[in-house]
Amino acid sequence: MDDTGTRAGVDVGGTFTDLVTVRDGRVSVDKTPSTPSAPEEGVLTGLDGLDAPFGEVGFLGHGTTVATNAVLEGEWADTALVTTAGFSDAPEIGRQHRPDIYDFAAEKPTPVVERDRRYGVPERVDERGEVLEPLDEDAVRAVAADLREAGVESVAVSLLFSFERPDHERRVRDLLRDEGLDVSVSLSADVLPEIREYERTLATSLNAALKPVMDEYLGALSEGAAGMGLDTPLRVMGSNGGLMAAEAARERPVNTLLSGPAAGVRGATHVAGRRGISDLITMDMGGTSCDVSLVRDGEPLVTTDTEVGDYPVSVPTVDVHTVGAGGGSIAAVDAGGALRVGPQSAGAEPGPICYGRGGTEPTITDAHLLLGRIDPTGFLPEALDRDAPAVRRAFEPLADAVGGSVEDAAAGVLDVANANMERALRVVSVERGYDPREFALVAFGGAGPLHAAALADALEVPEVVVPRAAGVLSALGLLISDVTYDYSSSMVRRWGEVSPATLESTFAGFEREGREELAAAGHDEAARRFERAVDLRYAGQSFDLSVPVGDDVGPGDLDAVAERFHEAHERRYGHAYREEPVELVTVRLRARGVVEPPELSVEDRAGDPADAVAETRDVLFHGDPHDTPVYDRERLPTDAAFDGPAVVEGAESTVVVHPGQRARVDGDANLVVSTGGER
Repeated sequence: MDDTGTRAGVDVGGTFTDLVTVRDGRVSVDKTPSTPSAPEEGVLTGLDGLDAPFGEVGFLGHGTTVATNAVLEGEWADTALVTTAGFSDAPEIGRQHRPDIYDFAAEKPTPVVERDRRYGVPERVDERGEVLEPLDEDAVRAVAADLREAGVESVAVSLLFSFERPDHERRVRDLLRDEGLDVSVSLSADVLPEIREYERTLATSLNAALKPVMDEYLGALSEGAAGMGLDTPLRVMGSNGGLMAAEAARERPVNTLLSGPAAGVRGATHVAGRRGISDLITMDMGGTSCDVSLVRDGEPLVTTDTEVGDYPVSVPTVDVHTVGAGGGSIAAVDAGGALRVGPQSAGAEPGPICYGRGGTEPTITDAHLLLGRIDPTGFLPEALDRDAPAVRRAFEPLADAVGGSVEDAAAGVLDVANANMERALRVVSVERGYDPREFALVAFGGAGPLHAAALADALEVPEVVVPRAAGVLSALGLLISDVTYDYSSSMVRRWGEVSPATLESTFAGFEREGREELAAAGHDEAARRFERAVDLRYAGQSFDLSVPVGDDVGPGDLDAVAERFHEAHERRYGHAYREEPVELVTVRLRARGVVEPPELSVEDRAGDPADAVAETRDVLFHGDPHDTPVYDRERLPTDAAFDGPAVVEGAESTVVVHPGQRARVDGDANLVVSTGGER
């Protein structure tokens, strides 16, 4: 893979589009407002300001929210579903899970494909892949005629047990094309060849609905970039924490639903790893949301059980938990008189009031302004008309509701937002059996460093790491992520009945596919890595756990894999039943094209931390004003150390150090805040 010259990463957020370039170890960052109505325009605007000649760009990575926003807003292509006759209502029935167990009027999410766009065709394959009823090809041709008349833009095909035998699905696709139906087609055997009919059909339907959307977006972006002289291949961050070719993203957009958050986790893992930290909790707080995740032994946790909006998505994703708390989250008083913050956000347009773009509703960013934690004249990337008095006026109704001053209302807004984020941090740590006191917290995003020290103190996390490029870490993460493809196939068998030869053959088939895709991405044999795993469960269970498998599979190796499952079950649930039969559910392989991260140069600055103090101003902590030094992060000397309270202003983010805490600058120019605990 030719990634010489300048590397560029572009990450689209709800408020800003972040751009990071690395050339000869020198890091350059830029932020430009996102353009939600035409997201490619914000990306191209950022690229237009690239700090390097276009001809020198050898690597271009992209984190995108296009698929995510399409799902959240329900704005996707007119899609049809073809399934086995009698099973067309599976997307409507879903699972027993209720959106709100205490709400008797709660409704399940609207199916991706409407009822009059779902078609059943006679065919049947059993759970071992044996054909019980041949595919009725005339019925498929009749469906093709109906689809052509309906004018659908995309088709999902999800037949029973196609993961065991995909022939019928592929024949349906071929027949639709033979009948002249010129639309995109997604097969469940390609998108998610796994058990659980609802989840498999849902993932395939989402993929089909998103394909025209992503195809149009990436097409416009690639065309625009080429028109500017950028001819390097575009790589898109996948939800699994690895990059993929743009062509793969256009074919499998469902795999990009957590594109941006995954890039941030990768960037945080890299930064922490350079400090020798392998266990960390990541916190990415931007303009509209806060994404938290947990990294164990240097690898982000990956799950196949996540939700995007109202929909469970079972493709492999970095295990990210999201709450609606961002710098643009709007504060209001509900009907019961309680203070609420988010999930509604002022977003990029018009943004918080202090952005000067016409915002009128109080936000988290405005609260920080009132408490003295951010400077209205210095924290934005361009000159705007800041209207601080308008911020005070907007908080007056909140102050009346809480019975205090405007500053009390602002502090209350931050307390509510922190409570929401603390719950999210507990979800990925305490609720999954991990003690946050044994982890470091890596905070990034434009707003994350403003809140991280308070959250770490509440959770007794001993150390907060704020990377030097904290505000654009997701974009930086694009530059150090491997190219990654995941392959899987369900094969439900008693583990004792599984043949080592069958298992080895399945892995070998996945590896062939992986080699082809990695070779197409420019990775030679030396840069290719393959990681094997199987999902196992006790017979009769409805959930499973993934455990690694070695490169060779023999009879003795199967016993070792089963023991790994028992150990994993005991670690996760507190008990194991070694006398119970174990069942194989799914075989998995991850193909990784290793990318050598660029060396990032750090200027060695000498001097006294006091020389980096830009000003001293009153900042409110727990209702009391503190005479607080405000440091210019770019002027802090290497190995500088100072006590809180303090505010450290960087180019794209601000760090708040609370009273009783201590901050220092490490060798990579990260700011490390000690809260007083021990790791």
